Amino acid sequence: MELYTDKYYINRIQSGDTECFACLLDRYSRQVFSLIVKIVGNREDAEELAQDTFMKVFKNLSSFKGDSSFSTWIYRIAYNTAISETRKKKQEFLSIDDTMMNNVCEENVAATMESDSSEIRLNKLNAALEKLLPDERAIVMLFYRNEKSIEEIAEITALSISNVKVKLFRIRKKLYVLLKEMEN
Repeated sequence: MELYTDKYYINRIQSGDTECFACLLDRYSRQVFSLIVKIVGNREDAEELAQDTFMKVFKNLSSFKGDSSFSTWIYRIAYNTAISETRKKKQEFLSIDDTMMNNVCEENVAATMESDSSEIRLNKLNAALEKLLPDERAIVMLFYRNEKSIEEIAEITALSISNVKVKLFRIRKKLYVLLKEMEN
């Protein structure tokens, strides 16, 4: 049995051994930062927001009930912190016509998304991701990079499971349209 689980550290911290928080920080800082930087699009802001996230985690650790995994709980705090920041900063984001997206065949989307992982394709995909809304980037990041389930994403984002599925479907189509525009 592994003694060094999240629950082990949480119990130690709640018992007064606050130095154990560094272990949780080490375990989750990279993933939290990656999620936040994808949402806000700026490394300096992301560093500050990641610090804010961990301050909130430490301050509210007693409210963690274990209903979800600790990683899901911490991602939700990071997501909400980053989305709140993007709402403060009015940014311009690309809007794609719904009729254009409705005319996209899902087979074409799947073929484009699963095609070769060349560096050029990855660079184009990253450029397309930057044109998405912050919450869309977060959902893509959570699903594909952090390998969170639809249910976990729903919990993190406070969306329904069906809404997460619809958003992922629409985001994939939007990315397809963006990638096709970049090719032209």
